[in-house]
Amino acid sequence: MRLVTFRQDGGAAARLGALRADGAVLDLGAADPALAGTSLAALIAGGEAALRQARAAADRAPVAPGAVPCAPIPRPAKNIFCVGKNYHEHAKEFAGSGFDATAKEVVPEAPVVFSKPPTAVIGPGEPIPAHLDPTASVDYEGEVAVVIGRAGRGIRRAEALAHVFGYTIVNDVTARTLQHRHRQWILGKGIDGFCPMGPAILTADEVPDPARLRLRTWVNGELRQDAPLADLIFDIPTLIETISAGITLEPGDIIATGTPAGVGIGFSPPRFLRAGDVVRIEVEGIGVLENPVA
Repeated sequence: MRLVTFRQDGGAAARLGALRADGAVLDLGAADPALAGTSLAALIAGGEAALRQARAAADRAPVAPGAVPCAPIPRPAKNIFCVGKNYHEHAKEFAGSGFDATAKEVVPEAPVVFSKPPTAVIGPGEPIPAHLDPTASVDYEGEVAVVIGRAGRGIRRAEALAHVFGYTIVNDVTARTLQHRHRQWILGKGIDGFCPMGPAILTADEVPDPARLRLRTWVNGELRQDAPLADLIFDIPTLIETISAGITLEPGDIIATGTPAGVGIGFSPPRFLRAGDVVRIEVEGIGVLENPVA
């Protein structure tokens, strides 16, 4: 099941929906009044019972005309956990780019974890505000993100996937010069609007093996990134175990798993984003996240 947050007919109120295979958005609140005022974050917190209720509503829900998908969780309760240098080839291209000022090793010995604030989140179709980067070094990073469904601290690797609600797409947009200048990455990656997310959360029952997911990124129609999650240096269970060792993971928490090779700094000279560019990220099953650059 693909769950979405959407607005309708220009309205300000966000609604809970399901994304059909043909791209139509089903209005779950119209089928079940109990879901009419429910957010996707609240549904995730409601556990398996709430998910069963949403599935039942989807079977009879009408199409929402004029529905515009938002970020599935428009304002996460906490910062988004992000993982740097988590594909072998990207770790090499980053090390060779001259923008990595944080570590001596090319391939990290342990997960490199940082965060993006909730104010960075925007939805599909919303412009990436590249003009907020005074250094004009904006780059894209297509990523699969994990959405936590069951809380826990000290989660063991073998049990990690039982804590996953589902998966979505994130673009870890980055101001490369700021990332390099400040060493710690949040100022280069946490700018308002620098975390496009969506279009949906694909529930974990549809993804028995997340390593089989494949991510592709296009810029202006040119394929730049293409890799399976099987290429991750640290897989999803390892990331959950590492982060939860001392930080309680809660329902609705988001972990962006890292980006593969093919980002703008991997070219010589770097190919940064400019106003008018369009970044399209696709993961089969989850859908397409596309954003223009402003």
